[in-house]
Amino acid sequence: MWDHRCLKRIDWRTIPILICLMIVSILVIAATTGDPHTTGWESLFPPHVMSQLRFFGLGWAAYFFVAGMDYTKLRQWAWVFYVITIILLCGLFFTAPIQNVQRWYRVPFIGFAFQPSECAKLVVVIILSAFLDAHARMVHTVRVALQAMIIVGVPFALILKQPDLGTSLILCPITLAIFYLAGIHKKIIFWMKMVGVSAVVFVNLMFLGVLPHDKLRPYATNVIKEYQYERLNPHTYHQKSAQTALGLGGWTGSGWHQSEFTGRQWLPAAHTDSVFAAFGEEFGVVGIFFMLLFFFGLLYFSFQVTAVAKDQFGRLLSAGITVYLAMHIIISMGMMSGYLPITGVPLILVTYGGSSILSTMTALGILQSIYSRRFMF
Repeated sequence: MWDHRCLKRIDWRTIPILICLMIVSILVIAATTGDPHTTGWESLFPPHVMSQLRFFGLGWAAYFFVAGMDYTKLRQWAWVFYVITIILLCGLFFTAPIQNVQRWYRVPFIGFAFQPSECAKLVVVIILSAFLDAHARMVHTVRVALQAMIIVGVPFALILKQPDLGTSLILCPITLAIFYLAGIHKKIIFWMKMVGVSAVVFVNLMFLGVLPHDKLRPYATNVIKEYQYERLNPHTYHQKSAQTALGLGGWTGSGWHQSEFTGRQWLPAAHTDSVFAAFGEEFGVVGIFFMLLFFFGLLYFSFQVTAVAKDQFGRLLSAGITVYLAMHIIISMGMMSGYLPITGVPLILVTYGGSSILSTMTALGILQSIYSRRFMF
């Protein structure tokens, strides 16, 4: 099941990219959570950075462990992972809220909060790939498509109920990509694309000011609740603060640990939800350009795995994981730039948080398992 020899065949080009993104994460977290009056070791390694380094260590362990595993074994465990994930998502509603939402389990003694929805996204990719691969001969039928939608719909509804709009919406493009590659009925793909594009265009027009948020409120609240519609408000303090931080960064940024807006803690959640805006203020357009290069390289090499996968399950699995990575990047940057509502989607490997890091590194490990076995039959 686990073969250390496969580690010799992984795509080593991705390793420097991952290390660079982790360095970016450490720099931003150190600047946004550390005491600006300290110098030397304490300024670079405040408590949040030390926690992030531990998460990275666990992430690398998961990465190499999963990379050495035979990814085809995931088909046998897919339903087990799925049932456990559903149980964990249901169990959240019986836990005490953290930050007024029910998204995390507190792990005693180690001070760690586990977020099942982060793992749920990866589990959905696995179960959907396994299900459609197992029903390859009937994949064009409406019955298979409906069954697949139900498989995705259950965790989608549970995550949305927490509430966690951003995480639940990421499941939609993942599902569409896997459906498309699997060969689901074309009409179903068409209507899914239409609904998705329409929703994105509507939200973008609202955030660009073409559609007035206040004037649409009476009509929208007849369909959804007031607090749900308020998430689409482009004029919140958090939205304006993120755009202000990015604007103050200019071309070259204010410099590490030199930001005025973020440094005075005027930017909410600077090391979590707003990490991209915090990075933009300190490193400017130039820094963002290099960050985008790192992400582009990571996605490019991930799509290459889909191209060389030896079987249908590997192709669906790698494509789903690549879209999973891409949507985190697009949504996280989009919501900080004022094009999308702020929904708490982490910027992979940069945002502070253990659940996101472990899920992302596990997903990347699966990609390497597929890549290293591309010539094995």
